[in-house]
Parts: sequence; C-alpha cells; structure tokens
Amino acid sequence: MPISRIPPDVFFLDRGAGRSLQAQLRETVVALLRTGQAAPGAVLPSSRKLAAHLGIARMTVTLAYQELVAQGFVEPLDRRGFVLAEGARPEAPRAARAEPRRPGAPDWDSFLDFGLSQRRRVIKPADWRRMPFPFVYGQMDATLFDHAAWRDCARQASGARDFFDLAGDQAAADDPMLVNYIRSTMLPRRGIKAETEEILITVGAQNALWLAAELLTRRPLKAVGENPGYPDTLQALRWCGAEVETVEVDEHGLPPDRIPEGTGAVFVSPSHHAPTGATMPVRRRRQLLRAAAERDFVVIEDDYDFEMSFLEAPSPALKSLDRDGRVIYVGSFSKALFPGLRLGYLVGPARLVAEARELRALILRHPPGHLQRTAAYFLAQGHYDRLMRELRQAFARRRTEMQAALRGTGLRVAGAARFGGSSVWVEGPPGLCSIRLAEALLAEGVVIEPGAPFFDGNGRPCPFFRLGYSSIPSERIAEGVARIAATVSRLRAELVAARGDGAEGGH
Repeated sequence: MPISRIPPDVFFLDRGAGRSLQAQLRETVVALLRTGQAAPGAVLPSSRKLAAHLGIARMTVTLAYQELVAQGFVEPLDRRGFVLAEGARPEAPRAARAEPRRPGAPDWDSFLDFGLSQRRRVIKPADWRRMPFPFVYGQMDATLFDHAAWRDCARQASGARDFFDLAGDQAAADDPMLVNYIRSTMLPRRGIKAETEEILITVGAQNALWLAAELLTRRPLKAVGENPGYPDTLQALRWCGAEVETVEVDEHGLPPDRIPEGTGAVFVSPSHHAPTGATMPVRRRRQLLRAAAERDFVVIEDDYDFEMSFLEAPSPALKSLDRDGRVIYVGSFSKALFPGLRLGYLVGPARLVAEARELRALILRHPPGHLQRTAAYFLAQGHYDRLMRELRQAFARRRTEMQAALRGTGLRVAGAARFGGSSVWVEGPPGLCSIRLAEALLAEGVVIEPGAPFFDGNGRPCPFFRLGYSSIPSERIAEGVARIAATVSRLRAELVAARGDGAEGGH
C-alpha cells in the first residue's frame, strides 16, 4: 500500500555521483511517484527534518521542493509543508498481452552483415577514470575544464529568446552563430577562407568523414588511407563500398608518390597523423595537391588536435593551400573541449556541402540546436581561447614528464607531434604484443592504447602503443611509465623463455 507520510529515511544522497544534491532529492520524489511507493497526497518530510537527516543545508531541500512545485510534482500546503500533487503520477504502461512465439522467425544473418561488430577499433575500459595511471588519448581532464563557464553558456542558450528559436525543428539548417564563429575565427586560424554555404555542422569529425565517404561512393571509388591510420575511416569507406588501399606512412606522413594509379580519393591527416603524430611538411602538402590535380582525385583532410601547439605554431591546413577546390576539410571541437560534445564541421565546395546537408537530414536532421548554441557562446565569449592556453601549458609539462620518464626504459618514442599534441607513439621491443601488454597493465592500474587497431591487414603481434597525456596528472606519469617498462620486461622474459621451450610467441 502506498505510504501517506513519507519518512526522511527513504531519501539517500550519493555525494560522489557527480549530480547536485538538489537534483538527487527531486529524483527521489519522482521515483516514489513512478514506482507507486507513494500516492498523490502523501506528505513530504519538512525541510528542517529532511535537512537534519541528510546533513545538508535546509535551503537545499527548500529549493528542491520549490522546483518540484514548479514542475507540478508537488503542491504546497499553507504553512503545513508539501504533499505529492494530484495527478502527478506518470501513467502506468499497459501490460502487453503475451503472444506465443511463432515458427519461422527471420534469419537475421540473411538480412544483415554483422561484420561491423568485428571491426578494428580502439577500446577504452569503461572504468578508466578510476585507474590511477590512465594514459588514455582523446579524453579530457575534468580539473582543467571550466565547467562554470560552460554551465553559464548553457544557461544563456536556455534563455527565452534562444530557447524558442532553437526549440523547433531547424530542418537541415545549422546554428548561424556557431557557423559564423567557424567561418570568421576558426578557419582563418588555419589559413582557410570559406563562405557560410561551404560549412556544415556534424556530430563530431567521424560523422563528417562518413558523410564524405558516403557521398563519394555513390559511384565506384578507389580510396587510399594511411597505414597505420585511424581505423574508423577505413571501416567507413569499406562499409560504403569503396575499394580501399593503404599507403605506409613515414616520419613525414603519407608519401604522395606512393599513391596508386586510379585513386579517386585520399583520406589523410597531414597536420597531426593518427596515431604517430607526424606532421606533413608544406613541401609534401604541395606535392600531394599537385598529384591530386594531375591525376584528378580529391583529398579529405582530417585536421584534429592542431590546437595543442605549445612547442611551435602548427602548419597551415592543407586546405589553405588548395586553389582548385579539391580538399574537403574536417574539423572538430570534441577533442579540444570534451569528447562527449560530439560537434564537428565539414568544409568544402558549396555543391558538395549542399549534398552533405541533405544526406545528414535523412539521418538526423541536424545536431541538437541547444548544444550548438551553447558551444557558440563558449567560443565567442573567449572561454575556448582561455581553455586552450591552459591546456597547452598543462600538456607542455606533461610531455616533458613523459619524455623524461621514457628515457632509459628501452621503449622508443616512434612518433610525437612536432608542435606539441597530447600523446606519444611508442615502440616496444621486437616480438612484444601490445594487446597482451595492455591487458597485463590493467592489473597494475595502467591504461594504454594498443597499436594493432591502427594497422591495416597486419595480423602479427604489434609492438606499438599510444600513450596519451591529456587525462593523467603530471605527478603520476613517471610511476605509470615505470610500471609499463617493468611489465614490458616481464612479458619479454616470458616470450624468450617460451621460445626457448619451442613455443611460438603471438597474441
């Protein structure tokens, strides 16, 4: 039977949950209604009693109750506290009538290609934040992000004028404030000039890369990617039906003279190669553009992580050198702000962007308007620039710590961004399998990224791995690297012993 007077002890606060205490109080009241534990008319504990029971300020309880009143879940009683409101209980779902399972259920293997579940991808442990030594690439350090500024921008975007502008379906349109900032500020920093109709907001860089791949493969396409390289790009191209070849990169990125004949599109990350961090020199960029013009192919430029330039200024984007409109440019805010943001942008000829806009509309219409406007305020009001300055300073210290810690370990830095970046590409001793290394390091509280997913068509043990320093404090880097080196030595000794016994090394 539902309770008529709600006792304080049904309330519980998790101070480590990452949500405000007011929000948890409101969630408890709504849950009581939803589950039927309390009925409309039930009396809530007084703010004084509940605050004393939970050990919090009375004002916290009062504000939570007032918000519940505004939402219609709670009604105030004149000088007698608060009760659950009449009619506030959510409608219970109707019980579905059980139907006997019919013979002849569809054979989903005949309908679908389940190959995507087996694709190569970089997998991060779900609990990596709890690990003491997270060398995880592309994740934010919450201690460096100005959450108060982001919250203020979100509040501005929720104001009456902005909210009602953004609440409706924008069809295929993007937030003009965000597009204008990209056109007037972000792109000029990369040496790029673009008109509004040449810019499309996407759900992160991966969405932009997929849109480009999907549009280019409506006709047969021979595409070229980097090896090693970003695995999701190659997977997207193959899923879309492209014939894909990869070109081995060197210390300067992808060599244009190795691009095979008949290529229609080249996917490249010239400013910050994934995963080695190599930067393509301007001379080679011009060589790539000459080859594109002479052999009539297009170039898709993934320009990520250029903001982390604390050693020297990044080279101008490849697209800034493009005079023929052959380069499709992909940028993202997700790496610079936080990965859960999922906001990126695609820049290209107006004809292509118009098609990409229509293709995007078939999938998701447009990225959430409120999120776009919040990001636009954060960028336009200078919070982004200040954040970049602070990140560069922090990452410079961490890179110095990383390089010092790796000296004398036998681990070789095989690649790192010349201008700074947020990771190093490391090579272990011959025969080391970095997948096994990553698994063994979890017991040591260390998270690394094995290199195997970045290599195309290579089933041999991969001794390479990536160490990101965006998410690990400086003071933990030395100990984390020491644990990596010790584990590498142990695995190496085991491999030598196994081979001495006639066994073969491997994954």
